Amino acid sequence: MPSEPDRDAWKRAAALAAVERVRDGMVLGLGSGSTAALVVELLAARVREGLSIVAIPTSERTAAAARAGGIPLGGFAAHPRIDLTIDGADQVARKNLNLIKGRGGALLREKIVADSSERLLIVVDATKLTDRLAMPVPLEVVPFGLEATARKIERLGGTIRRRLAAGGAPYVTDGGNTILDADFGPIDDAAGLEFRLRALVGVIETGLFVGRAAEVLVGGAEGVSRLLRD
Repeated sequence: MPSEPDRDAWKRAAALAAVERVRDGMVLGLGSGSTAALVVELLAARVREGLSIVAIPTSERTAAAARAGGIPLGGFAAHPRIDLTIDGADQVARKNLNLIKGRGGALLREKIVADSSERLLIVVDATKLTDRLAMPVPLEVVPFGLEATARKIERLGGTIRRRLAAGGAPYVTDGGNTILDADFGPIDDAAGLEFRLRALVGVIETGLFVGRAAEVLVGGAEGVSRLLRD
């Protein structure tokens, strides 16, 4: 298992490779999480050097970091289509580039931005790759009727844990919703599971990103490699 400093270096290398793809005039989606924070840091340096872009962030935390770095922000009213979104992932299936995202709690906004993007570029370190998605799936759910929604998820085979904030209070998303982490074990049919979960009343969005990533940049001991969706 690589050390934390090694993983940090791998993530930074992959983030730098992603930021080098950004061109003048782009409308750019900015993801959330630790790797996305590196992207914002590196992108801010390019903006200070004269890069002209407009960014749409996927979380309030990312928005604050982008403002602090001098990155101009926009919204969907003026920019209905995003040229490129750069985001991280919690787990990536090597074969088809399906993802699990949302450990940072921004999965709904991340998916809205991804769905509005011409291209979704994912940045990870090599430890996030797997042959089969298997980690708990974050689900953004309406607080009202939470227990009823949880029971319906359990009937699909998920073991539920309500996400808590650092102080022990229930975690609240930027949209005012709740996160349930649902463990289904190894996932053989991510598309089918996503369909069944999104059909449940009370579930707003899932952390399964199926068929959305066009490319994944992977930082590892040998440098940065590329995975492309067929």
